[in-house]
Amino acid sequence: MASIFTKIVNGEIPCYKIAETPEYLAFLDIRPLHKGHTLVIPKQEIDYYFDLDDETLCGLMRFAKRVAKAIKSAIPCNRVGVAVVGDEVPHAHVHLIPFQTVRDMLFTNTPLSFSSAEMEAIAASIREHFQ
Repeated sequence: MASIFTKIVNGEIPCYKIAETPEYLAFLDIRPLHKGHTLVIPKQEIDYYFDLDDETLCGLMRFAKRVAKAIKSAIPCNRVGVAVVGDEVPHAHVHLIPFQTVRDMLFTNTPLSFSSAEMEAIAASIREHFQ
């Protein structure tokens, strides 16, 4: 059965897309810890991050770096943190979380809630800075 991320890749479920290449996709997390919290995934469905082949893993991180720079330009923050948890969806992914203090990145924090219009505006702002 396809993961929810594969369904997003296939266009079966909508997302607030940030950037895309033939191999990778970045989109806003719908349960963000901070404004601009983005997920970066390989389009190929592989459950465990460390099961990615070296080329895919390195490509994922190079793509994530570009996305993180766009987030940092679009969202006021001290840094963009990186987290690889891998427990919540059986599809390798990286969290990019803009933060003021490291406490903003705690997954025990209550997720924020934004309207659809706000999410689209956040995504559009980050997209404008993506290179």
